[in-house]
Amino acid sequence: MDQRDEQEFAEYFAARREAVRRTAYLLCGDWHRADDLAQTAFVSLHRRWRKVRDKQALDAYVRRCVVRAVIDESRRPWRRERFVDEMPETPSGDGEVAESVATRATLLDGLRRVPPRQRAVLVLRYLEGLDVAATAVALKCSEGTVKSQAARGLDALRAALGSAIDDLRPA
Repeated sequence: MDQRDEQEFAEYFAARREAVRRTAYLLCGDWHRADDLAQTAFVSLHRRWRKVRDKQALDAYVRRCVVRAVIDESRRPWRRERFVDEMPETPSGDGEVAESVATRATLLDGLRRVPPRQRAVLVLRYLEGLDVAATAVALKCSEGTVKSQAARGLDALRAALGSAIDDLRPA
C-alpha cells in the first residue's frame, strides 16, 4: 500500500476501533476474545484495502468479518465446552436480577447461551440497530433466514434468561 492508503486505513481504524470491538464483545461475551476478533477483522480489511471501491461499505465489511470470525471460532474444537467433576463457585446473584428484569450482565450471559448464528442476528438486529435487509446483507443470507434466526434466537434467549432468573431466585 502507498502512504495515502495507509493514512486512510489508519484514520478509519482510529475512528471505528471501539465500535468494532464493542460489536465483537456483544457477539462473544469476552473482552479478550473481542480484541482478537476485532483485530482479525481489521487485518482482513487491511489486506484488501486497495481493492475496496465503496468506502461507505467499510462498516458492513468489517461487521461481516467479525461475525464470520465468531462463527468460525465457535466451530473450532478447543472452544467446545468441557465437562468437569466439580462445579466452580457461582456468584450469589445479588443485584443482577430484580423482579425478573434482566440486567446487562444477565443479558450478556443469556446471549452467550444462544447459538452463534442466532446470536449474530440478535446482535445485528437489536443491539446494532440494523433492519432485516441490512442484517441479511451483513450475514450474506436471505431476509427470511434473518427473520427465522431472529425468532429462534429470541426464543433461545428467553429460555436462557428464564433459566438464569430461576437460578438466581432464592429457594
